[in-house]
Amino acid sequence: MAAELIFIVGPMEKMVAILNRFSEMFEEISTWRRDLHAHPELRFEEYRTAAFVASKLKEFGVDEIVTGFGGTGVVGVIHGQNNTSGRSIGFRADMDALPIQEVNDLPHASTIPGKMHACGHDGHTSMLLGAAKYLAETRNFDGKIVLAFQPAEEGGGGARAMIDAGLMDKWNVEEIYGMHNMPGLPIGEFAVRTGPQMACPDKFEIIVHGKGGHGAMPHKSVDSTLVAAQIVVALQSIASRNINPLENIVVSVCGFRTETDTYNVIPNTVRLRGTVRTFEKDVQSFVRARIDALTKSTADGYGAVAEVTHMSGPPPLVNHERQADFAAEIALSVCGVAHRNFEPSMGGEDFSEMLLERPGAYLFVGNGDSADLHNPSYEFNDDVIPVGCSWFVTMAERRMPLS
Repeated sequence: MAAELIFIVGPMEKMVAILNRFSEMFEEISTWRRDLHAHPELRFEEYRTAAFVASKLKEFGVDEIVTGFGGTGVVGVIHGQNNTSGRSIGFRADMDALPIQEVNDLPHASTIPGKMHACGHDGHTSMLLGAAKYLAETRNFDGKIVLAFQPAEEGGGGARAMIDAGLMDKWNVEEIYGMHNMPGLPIGEFAVRTGPQMACPDKFEIIVHGKGGHGAMPHKSVDSTLVAAQIVVALQSIASRNINPLENIVVSVCGFRTETDTYNVIPNTVRLRGTVRTFEKDVQSFVRARIDALTKSTADGYGAVAEVTHMSGPPPLVNHERQADFAAEIALSVCGVAHRNFEPSMGGEDFSEMLLERPGAYLFVGNGDSADLHNPSYEFNDDVIPVGCSWFVTMAERRMPLS
């Protein structure tokens, strides 16, 4: 049957066209989302979350359900009314939480100390579940919809794990699409770029070896904290003095830890951890070389020794032109706003791995005026649910229309 539309005035007094069914399902989907929020699980630990997802898919009458896929992932497959086209389109939602202590005073706040859904994956999973329920009821498309509920997006390689388990080949996925909420973007608005949209998130670790001693007699030691501090400052010159200002690059030292926790002991070692964000391979290689050179020469100048370890992240996320255009077209039909010419994000996202395997696109949906992602005060805005669900469903129905 054809999708029935209802027009609702959104928070920004825009006319937002959403599927009527999602107005009816709003409380139900919001309840799922809040349950997931209260029970966050870190990468490859999403056992409860995966069981929750699988149970809902079974309840909806989804045709195929596979658990333990790529670790703790879940795949659901919905057959359309027809399959004369032989087509298969994939939608992905991430499920994992972050090692962050939530500070929100909410009835559904995290019940697990030190773990929190601070990136909205609870919302992404719930929106795709809502779309799955609708699609399983209506089946108003020709082909198959493959629902990939992915584990370990937060630095765990979950996308690659699902690919290696056969996500694309087992169900002959032709195209793949993903969505992420974006704080600061008004609810009822989308954003999607053609080409590079998110950066490659590499990591690095530096261990500075000095000579420990008494804080009152620093001349008898090699002060590893002083050396580490100088390295932190030196690394900031890479983006400001070594790279063309027109290039997109970030070098951030985010962790500084000594082996002591006292007021008068100079430690033997200090550990630094940080991230590098780039789009181009040659820039990535150059930055690594500069980190090595600056770190080791700075340490040597103070009589210390430093070790550097580089850890590669997923590749930059690059949307395919035809698929990004179609995603934007559907976004416009759902809400009337699809930003196209915005600056790429230096954030990272392992959905990029899936876009290397198949054509597709990744878009942002507005989360309104909320705290930033990965902030202990962050909260997914449930008002996004009807918008996101409507986009998934409309994509399915228009990308694989019944003849």
